[in-house]
Amino acid sequence: MKRRSIVFLLLSVLLAGLVLPGCSKQEEVSKIRIGEVTRSIFYAPQYVALSQGFFKDEGLEVDLTTTAGGDKTMTTLLSGGIDVALVGSETSIYVYQQGSDDPVINFAQLTQTDGTFLVSRTKPAGDFDWSALKGKTFLGQRKGGMPQMAGEFALRKHGIDPRKDLDLIQNVDFANIASAFSSGTGEYVQLFEPQASVFEKEGRGYVLASFGVESGKLPYTVYMAKQSFIKKNPNAVQKFTNAVQRAQNWMHTKSVNEITDAVLPYFKDTDPEIVRSVVKRYKDQNTYAGDPVIDEAEWNNLQDVMTQAGELKTKADWSKLVDNSFAEKAKVNVK
Repeated sequence: MKRRSIVFLLLSVLLAGLVLPGCSKQEEVSKIRIGEVTRSIFYAPQYVALSQGFFKDEGLEVDLTTTAGGDKTMTTLLSGGIDVALVGSETSIYVYQQGSDDPVINFAQLTQTDGTFLVSRTKPAGDFDWSALKGKTFLGQRKGGMPQMAGEFALRKHGIDPRKDLDLIQNVDFANIASAFSSGTGEYVQLFEPQASVFEKEGRGYVLASFGVESGKLPYTVYMAKQSFIKKNPNAVQKFTNAVQRAQNWMHTKSVNEITDAVLPYFKDTDPEIVRSVVKRYKDQNTYAGDPVIDEAEWNNLQDVMTQAGELKTKADWSKLVDNSFAEKAKVNVK
């Protein structure tokens, strides 16, 4: 009996040793490092989530840095410098095309249209006609980037071949496009806010059209993370997505003035009237997504835009690069 007891005890210890590692699962992160591709009023829901304490309410600490450009943002994400990237969803497709073993997964959408505007150096004499651009010098965005692709998509929609009908300039860095136009480069320019509103207010340019309205709904700016991070931290990703949904709900019910007040701490060097004008313009054209779900039809529209621009080798299956499980739960449970 004594021997059997010893054997039983040894088996119990062995089994405990096998089970305990599974029970002592590594704790999920409580701090998430976000890299935003640029600091922009275009991302107002993110700043609302921060200023209204929605991330904090979910038990998350957020470290926000501006990683300045899609390539740098993705490089920082892949190298582990950040946990979550806020960037155009086309970047995840580019990574997928390169055959990554740890693909980047889109899990929450923030904006659903392009955020750029067509700005003219001179005020048109009458109603704007897209054909007026033919033969003109056009200062565009970076080749292969979503703004440029959406812009080209809109131009083709109106019968303009960007390569043949325009003198297209694309060798100016994103950060210098507004200053290049201001100094005399180009007759027309594709600008983000707040530069478009600033130029309009100062009489240095005139907003003629919205590329966001013209190119339709797209998963334009999304939160994404490496598949390995999502698998290790599903609860943290859910909390993160809940906070995004809360911000989207909040923005839906609040006035332009209230939204402006909420995001102003992140734009201390910008005229509050300009911030208000930008928020109104984006809110009026439904740029801000109402929920974090990344719609398959929008994903396919994105790939059509990329295909027309000659930037898509093969189409990426929505189900492989999009995980809507967190967004769907947030949409139902967050009120």
